[in-house]
Amino acid sequence: MPELFDPHLVKTYREDKRLLEQTEIPIVTVSATYKEDLKRMHGLPDDDTIPDVVFSRAHYSMALGVATQIWGDRLRPDRAWIVEPTNYVSKKNWFSIEFTQAVGKTIARYSILKTVKDFIDNFGRQKLPILSSITPPLLYLTENIHRPILSFHIAAGNILAEQGKKVVQVITDPHVRTEYVTNADKSNLWFCTFDENTKTEFLEKAAKLGIEAEPDRIIVTGPPVDPRVIAAKTKKNPWRSGPLNLALTTGGLGTNKQEILNLLEQLLPELRKRDPQLRLLVYAGTHRDIYEEAVFLAGRARIAPGKLADKKARFRVLYHPQIVDANEMLIKYGFPWAHGFLSKPSGDMAYDAAASGSFILSLAEWGEWEERIRVIFEQKAISRQADVAHIVSQLAVLRSSQGKSQSWIEQAMLNAHKLDPLFLNGAKEIVKVVKLARKEM
Repeated sequence: MPELFDPHLVKTYREDKRLLEQTEIPIVTVSATYKEDLKRMHGLPDDDTIPDVVFSRAHYSMALGVATQIWGDRLRPDRAWIVEPTNYVSKKNWFSIEFTQAVGKTIARYSILKTVKDFIDNFGRQKLPILSSITPPLLYLTENIHRPILSFHIAAGNILAEQGKKVVQVITDPHVRTEYVTNADKSNLWFCTFDENTKTEFLEKAAKLGIEAEPDRIIVTGPPVDPRVIAAKTKKNPWRSGPLNLALTTGGLGTNKQEILNLLEQLLPELRKRDPQLRLLVYAGTHRDIYEEAVFLAGRARIAPGKLADKKARFRVLYHPQIVDANEMLIKYGFPWAHGFLSKPSGDMAYDAAASGSFILSLAEWGEWEERIRVIFEQKAISRQADVAHIVSQLAVLRSSQGKSQSWIEQAMLNAHKLDPLFLNGAKEIVKVVKLARKEM
């Protein structure tokens, strides 16, 4: 067991291991630390102000979405349990975690550094220093597990598969990285793919690399979405008139920060009008700097942030230093309320926004997989690219009926309410694959 910062974490570490060994469906991911929430869950002293280290909301929210699908309306550790090895990285290796987050945040917030990110992707995620840091705690947590383990991060999946563990690996985007097919010839691996095109791409990439992948172990499930997000669309009707509820959101690394601030400078003055046609919610996630700058810009526009529970407030900001709480706030206050999302077209926002019955105005993509996601939802007439430099005039056009019976916004929301079952049933279908893998043991 590695030396940990907090002696209370030794207790949660052992408890995580015990619960993972006893649960029906063990789940692993690599997304963020949530040490304080773990301590709170186990009745230990916790500090709600200590910030988490966050790499991705998607890998956390998708894992939680499947767990929620299994649990129902209350936590059931006997049915499913999630572990995140980043919580238990040793003191010796902790620098690699902070370094990875710092590099990711810097690249995510400045488009000029995207070439650095592309280099990192080409270099290979499997060679980044974080992987050697998470391996010891991951192996300790799973050492006694012999049933299939559900993985939401390819690094964790490959580490476990190479140890002979039975793994169901979720390919979370309509894009297949080389790392996904590295162990595709192993009989202890099953894969869940976004759609049929992703499955075909997987088989093509494996064939190109001379890796023999079994098609029957690559199963189309659709993307995993939290059932609470899907239920949100029952609480709102497609917009037709009145104030437009618009959510402006970042991701786990604070992506698109500069675009978000640019949009705020244009949108906030609209809220000062006598009869504002817009309400704005900013999801800053775990990023205090985005939260503070959003509040500063609002103050400069003489707008005070409203209470989170006030659905009619002109301006609200969702922020919490810890990923579990930030995600719960978004599910509670964001998805049931927003007619539309201004967001990058990513797995941690686009799937959820569309599944919640909202339209999407997409910000700059962060990679090829996000370009594909953008195109998919554009083809479904749910999304279009945001005109970041002229957002007020763009919204005015999209709100207008333009001689038709419906505005683009209303039609896009209607389309989102009729979203293909493939985009809604992913969590259910992934659970079926885990059960299938268990039968084949």
